[in-house]
Amino acid sequence: MIPASALGKTGLNLTRIGFGGAPIGDIRKAPKAAQADELLQAAWDAGIRYFDTAPFYGSGLSERRIGDFLRGKPRDSYVLSTKVGRLLVPDRAWATERFGTAEAMPFRPVFDFTYGGVMRSYENSLQRLGLERIDILFLHDIGWFSQKDNHDHAMGQLLAGGGLRALEELRASGAVRAIGAGVNEAPIIETLMDHARFDVFLLANRYTLLDHAVVEGLLPRCQAEGVSIIIGAPLNTGILLTGAVPGASFDYAPASEAMLEKTRRIEAVCRRHNVRLLRAAMNFPLGHPAVIALLPGPAKASELADNLSHLRAEIPAALWDELKAEGVLHPNAPAPVSPVLPG
Repeated sequence: MIPASALGKTGLNLTRIGFGGAPIGDIRKAPKAAQADELLQAAWDAGIRYFDTAPFYGSGLSERRIGDFLRGKPRDSYVLSTKVGRLLVPDRAWATERFGTAEAMPFRPVFDFTYGGVMRSYENSLQRLGLERIDILFLHDIGWFSQKDNHDHAMGQLLAGGGLRALEELRASGAVRAIGAGVNEAPIIETLMDHARFDVFLLANRYTLLDHAVVEGLLPRCQAEGVSIIIGAPLNTGILLTGAVPGASFDYAPASEAMLEKTRRIEAVCRRHNVRLLRAAMNFPLGHPAVIALLPGPAKASELADNLSHLRAEIPAALWDELKAEGVLHPNAPAPVSPVLPG
């Protein structure tokens, strides 16, 4: 029901729409396992066969829930990715404060991009998932956006400390089929590509209806070097869902007045073509040939159904043309083929 695309020469095929596992790891958004199971089952029934998670999501809860759900499915019927770069250490007080309940997983994530840290994280994820294989392994939150003052130390662990070598060894041994990084910025991707051969990157917030600078530089380089891109956070953490309302969120923080004004201009064009802002935002990233999949993160089955409905609806080509004419969409950004998904 959802088309799949080949991930380079890895032998993996990812459905064009994946399942982002962060919300079901947040016990505030999915307090009961039954709610997470309902959402995962809805994704499976819709034809989604690519699932992404991470130790950071709920301090291990997302991995546990996704592993429990997938364990009964034929292992070659889906693709699974998780992440390395953080280890979970026991700390109930920290977890209770962060998630607001003593029922949270009693662990605190600690960055570790060393050889030993990457290997230990990989092995721990296998245990939490309860599965025999991880298909794609991403470095998680390397780069200035996430690391800030810790950036140089983290890169030192990755390069001199052997973290990158650990990733390459896991791929070479067949333990994983593909390696990459899940990040919120473009520059670190190009830096990583200068140091090793990567298969895929999970890029959050940086190729959206509001931010498409990567159409120059990064995405052409990925195409030239055979590297695939998965797009996460296509709604820029909220504003492309809510629109330019007071308190709208952009990139995990209140949107600036400049970003609110840009959103208003996009909304005005969408209204003229009778297209919801959310619909345009969900469809846009899948127009670029470097983008292999979109990874939204619904917290409820109803949100998933709404997301998929927008990807099954047609969007007039004139919408994208007018956004470019208005100067709010990069002139070289390819428009998606509409509808993205079959009805």
